Amino acid sequence: MFEVLNYLCNNYWRGQTCPEIAELEHKLNAVGFDTDQVSEALIWLGELTQAASGHSLAAETGAAPESASAAAPSTLALTIAPKANSWRIYTRSEQHRLGTQCLGFIHFLESAGALPLAMRELVVDRAVAARAAPLPLNDLKMIIKIVYRSLGYQPGPLIIDELGSDHHERVCH
Repeated sequence: MFEVLNYLCNNYWRGQTCPEIAELEHKLNAVGFDTDQVSEALIWLGELTQAASGHSLAAETGAAPESASAAAPSTLALTIAPKANSWRIYTRSEQHRLGTQCLGFIHFLESAGALPLAMRELVVDRAVAARAAPLPLNDLKMIIKIVYRSLGYQPGPLIIDELGSDHHERVCH
């Protein structure tokens, strides 16, 4: 699934350039991706779209999203909007799925102000839905980039650098 998501990130950066689902599925199969992987990735993206449709960064203030009543229920919709001084306690299942590296990276982004609390819940929801245990850090970074794009959120250049680079390949000057 992550190979398909990576391909989509690299080739369809902006949502308006992405074809309709049926055409996209055909193109992905033509490129050589396995039908099951394509189907799993498209379902995952559909669930992200559904969860993000009622999400706004205004949720940080505790205000309900305008389309919350019209949106289909999702795991995010069942979550109470977190307050700035709230604590997030991860369930055992989330801890197992995310692992220490991913949990540390999520905390880093939160403390840097690059992952608002309500957006964090969307990232955790999509990471757990990926069904990898523990999720590799590079896969989490891709999920975060996809969530940013789906919400139209533009992080700062240093955060983009953190999301795009592998620290093992960096050269110190």
